[in-house]
Amino acid sequence: MVRKIIRIDEDKCNGCGLCANACHEGAIEMVNGKAKLVRENFCDGFGDCLPGCPTGAITFEEREAPEYDEAAVKAAKESNQEKANHHDSCDNGMQHQPGHGCPGSQFKMFVQKPAADMSGTPAATMTNHPSRLMQWPCQIKLLPTKGEFYNGAKLLIAADCTAYAYANMHEDFMKGRVTMIGCPKLDEGDYTEKLTEIISNNDIRDVTIVRMEVPCCGGLQRAAENALKSSGKFIPWRVVTISRNGNVIED
Repeated sequence: MVRKIIRIDEDKCNGCGLCANACHEGAIEMVNGKAKLVRENFCDGFGDCLPGCPTGAITFEEREAPEYDEAAVKAAKESNQEKANHHDSCDNGMQHQPGHGCPGSQFKMFVQKPAADMSGTPAATMTNHPSRLMQWPCQIKLLPTKGEFYNGAKLLIAADCTAYAYANMHEDFMKGRVTMIGCPKLDEGDYTEKLTEIISNNDIRDVTIVRMEVPCCGGLQRAAENALKSSGKFIPWRVVTISRNGNVIED
């Protein structure tokens, strides 16, 4: 039958795996570092995979393709859920989103635990400062534009150097927030469109922008501010500037 189905341009695909994670039916998998439509009968033609693609490699086309097989999709989901339940005891505090993307960019939510009593623990493994990262990935370019984890969330949009310059980044800024990092000087393209989609499509409570004092970090601040304006929403936000020697110089 002729129907609407997705098309993946392998030349544009950068192998991030976001489309595979976004495809709830499991029609897309990563093969040799590229996204592939491996099960045409699992593709419903709705295009949940489109918005998250950072390179525009996914489009719709009308062509001869097998009919969408809802029963097969349901059976595959149930099988995958059984496997996930079987491995829950080994999960170590991580909640996995459905998908078959590159392991390095597969989406995960973390349930961070408070620092425990470390008495008697060898110094080499002891830490009194638990990570406050709530999700993976944290790069702006790799994060999806829509997801349940955004609903009611506080966003931290931070220049990646800030975590190295500011010693208490986890406790003062990352704790309780969805962390999004990037470098406007080194990353290709502008963040404005991606950030606008995230803020527009989700129930965001507030936004904190943490940047370095260097001029190039102004690009990150402008992108976030423009995204807030373009979203048409009134959301509380603030900008914090970190000096090169690690002090807060503007808040």
